[in-house]
Amino acid sequence: MEQTNPETTSALDRANDVATRLRDRLSAAVKGRNDVIDLIITALLADGHVLLEDYPGSGKTTLARALGNAIRETENSRKLIAPFRRIQFTPDLLPSDITGTNVIQIETSSFVFRRGPVFAHIVLADEINRTSPKVQSAMLEAMAEKQVTVDDETYPLDDLFFVIATQNPLDLAGTYPLPTPQLDRFLFKIAMKHIARDAELEVLAAYPKPHLSLAEEKLPVTRDEVIDARKTLRESVALHPAFREALVDLARGLRSDKRVLQGASTRSLVLMMPALQARALLSGRDFVSPHDLEVLAPFVFGHRLEVAPGVEDVGAIIAEHTAREVEKLSRKALTR
Repeated sequence: MEQTNPETTSALDRANDVATRLRDRLSAAVKGRNDVIDLIITALLADGHVLLEDYPGSGKTTLARALGNAIRETENSRKLIAPFRRIQFTPDLLPSDITGTNVIQIETSSFVFRRGPVFAHIVLADEINRTSPKVQSAMLEAMAEKQVTVDDETYPLDDLFFVIATQNPLDLAGTYPLPTPQLDRFLFKIAMKHIARDAELEVLAAYPKPHLSLAEEKLPVTRDEVIDARKTLRESVALHPAFREALVDLARGLRSDKRVLQGASTRSLVLMMPALQARALLSGRDFVSPHDLEVLAPFVFGHRLEVAPGVEDVGAIIAEHTAREVEKLSRKALTR
């Protein structure tokens, strides 16, 4: 029998504790969103970004702010980074309003770089589809490479950099649909619906105490703990080689489906692997199971597929092809 490495077990326990503290903080601030909270923590630990398609007043800002407030800087941090910044995307926004700009310093007659709101641990890009493609493209480099370029000078973002973007599914007037390359930068697209009656009653019962103050009663995490948890799950949560074949075959099946005009990218398969490991960690396991693929596939592939005219249910297509791969995986022993 294979022996468990005590150091690995300890590292996994610490990573799981980080996930638990994050879940407790977010659940205290936002009620009735446990499934969304788990997906956001999964994306954070997998080093991905999240696109929320939501209704106004659904708690997205509270959720993002609670996540930002849950992460503390450590004393030995190399630089001060804001825990949370919110960018309201509007038609008159400029790229420099996001990335920052060079301003002249009168005392020295030289230019200094003034950082924009993108320099934060958690960035809420609110109504990202309400601004022009030029401004949207300013986020591409940041999301893909964790850096911004201003006047031919490149400035690195923090390793923790995480974007939660929102778009409104109801109001299409004055919007610019996100281009495929930008959609592909998001690990998950999550459609938020109205919460259940009991959850709404729980929200009202907390009045007059602010929901963010309820979250402050829970233990926070540090930036370094989140970075370490990311490293731990990649190295210590077992991902059987069969999952690589399943992901490739799933993508190829979607691409060859006559109902699909544009299939999933290779990038989505690469991003899926740490996401599967992160979900396993949140489920208290040190190995990825076929069920993890079944749960995450709709959120990873749903916004990446372009379907033929007349096809309305993208989820059914994804579920059909995912079920085949899950069945194959279920026949194999996929633990360590």
